[in-house]
Amino acid sequence: MTEHDENGRSTMKAVRFNQADSYEPEKDWKRVSLCNQKDISIEHFVKPPQHASPMHDHPNAQVLVVLKGKLSVITDKHQETLDEGDAVYIPGNEPHVVKNPLDEASIGLDIFVPGRSFDFWLKRK
Repeated sequence: MTEHDENGRSTMKAVRFNQADSYEPEKDWKRVSLCNQKDISIEHFVKPPQHASPMHDHPNAQVLVVLKGKLSVITDKHQETLDEGDAVYIPGNEPHVVKNPLDEASIGLDIFVPGRSFDFWLKRK
């Protein structure tokens, strides 16, 4: 939900992590919505050990930032393994997989422009 001022303009809105919308698309794969706007969305996620998302694409451009651990991004033509603090840009409509190659959980942020519906993974089931 967007906050608006008396003139109908969008205003700043804080999101508290422990009160944000969240779900698990698969066991222990946790996603939390930190921003869910039309022009941008940001999702915090925990990727379980050795977990890989299904190959997928979406029209939104994506920036994935690794907060903890390692994450590999795999496309038809390229694979990139990222360490803590690294980021990768994934153009819209590029099929990709995000995998945690470690034997412990990794944590990341997904930033989508324009914003992606937070229930993306629920709709894929």
